[in-house]
Amino acid sequence: MKPLRNILLCLALLAAGSMQSQNGGISQEMLKKIRQQQVENASTKALRNALAGTDINTLAKVAGNPAATDTYMSNTVKSSGISDQKSSGRCWLFSGLNVMRANMIAKYGLGSFMLSQNYLFFYDQLEKSNLFLQAIIDNASKSMDDRMVDWLFHNPLSDGGTFCGVQDLVMKYGVVPAEVMPENYNSNNTSRMSSILKLKLRQYGLELRSMAAEGKKAKAMGERKTEMLATIYRILAVCLGEPPSQFAWAMRNKDGKIVERGTYTPLSFYKKFVGKDLVESYVMLMNDPTRPYYKTYTVDMDRHTYDGHNWTFLNMPMADIKQIAIASIKDSTMMYMSCDVGKQYDSQTGVLSVNNFDYASLFDTDFPMTKAERISTFASASSHAMTLMGVDLDENGRPLKWQVENSWGPSSGYKGHLIMTDEWLDEYLFRLVVEKKYVPEATLELMKQKPIVLPAWDPLFMGEE
Repeated sequence: MKPLRNILLCLALLAAGSMQSQNGGISQEMLKKIRQQQVENASTKALRNALAGTDINTLAKVAGNPAATDTYMSNTVKSSGISDQKSSGRCWLFSGLNVMRANMIAKYGLGSFMLSQNYLFFYDQLEKSNLFLQAIIDNASKSMDDRMVDWLFHNPLSDGGTFCGVQDLVMKYGVVPAEVMPENYNSNNTSRMSSILKLKLRQYGLELRSMAAEGKKAKAMGERKTEMLATIYRILAVCLGEPPSQFAWAMRNKDGKIVERGTYTPLSFYKKFVGKDLVESYVMLMNDPTRPYYKTYTVDMDRHTYDGHNWTFLNMPMADIKQIAIASIKDSTMMYMSCDVGKQYDSQTGVLSVNNFDYASLFDTDFPMTKAERISTFASASSHAMTLMGVDLDENGRPLKWQVENSWGPSSGYKGHLIMTDEWLDEYLFRLVVEKKYVPEATLELMKQKPIVLPAWDPLFMGEE
């Protein structure tokens, strides 16, 4: 009986393998065909041996790429001092404040001057906590598997953000010089504090939903939310320090001489030394080839404060965006921008070029996806914000490459900056925030359209900078 049983068992296994293949699994027959297509030769063996102890980028790096050594810029905006966000996701905040401090440095002849990132980060985390808790109240009647409720509990808080957060936070809380509320360990290393805050917010979210299910009135839920935020405030104050309500400060010029001193509140300091209405002065431009151009869009829940502004932008071709950027740089005005910085980035040179790494030759295949295809499949999205400050134009005024001031410290990249070829910018730039005075009137008129609302979980906004 055993031989017959073994034969029947083998037939059953073969049938199962055939069925698995029909159902989409990898059968033994399919695996055999896959293996037959592998080419085993001296080059394959050498490559396998090399990659066993070598980073892929080391072998894929293109030798002799001219973009790797060309750092000349025909037009740049002057700046002083490179900031460092350390182990945090606050690039959006550093970039926004870098735009403001560059204007202050130019206007008042300052030396290496910084605005406090820690000060605004404190209020950013408090405001985002309130945004989450109030959104939980607003959606309390929906089930836990509702898409919005699910998204909220997946994303109660983050240290990432966008320029609309800079706008709303600065206009509400003002700014202070860096020495008034300096960086500390937890502002530079946000992950532990963030995980604790998210855990607490999720707990509070469930409590608020229970209150709603019990029929508690809006007033009672609002009072409980205030108590919850008091605990969040305490955690932030312990980790980051408590923000000043008033401070004394002396302005020094580039030679170190005091040119003005006084006592300020964060808002009076902003109004005196910056003064610009960030909401009214800037427009947000976007390059998203998955959607029609010259249309205005807004992203639901993509804001930092409950009473603030969602990220709202005009979608435009790259050629239009670049002309506006050139006009701003020529007038010595920096811009907030964001891109997919990890793609084709050479950390040794600080150069971003589509010709930095040849993965196709290394793995004997191709990677032909377009920008639109990468966006729609989550392969590319905005991941990092920087400050656009330079462009190299040819004799006909066409851009060859671009320069940004980064927030990874002075030893990172090219003296704290990154150089991007124009071709790379076409593929990986997503957002540019620019002063209205550099934008054609016809383009500003397009911003008056009623924006098309996009969901918070749209592919392009899943990887917030």
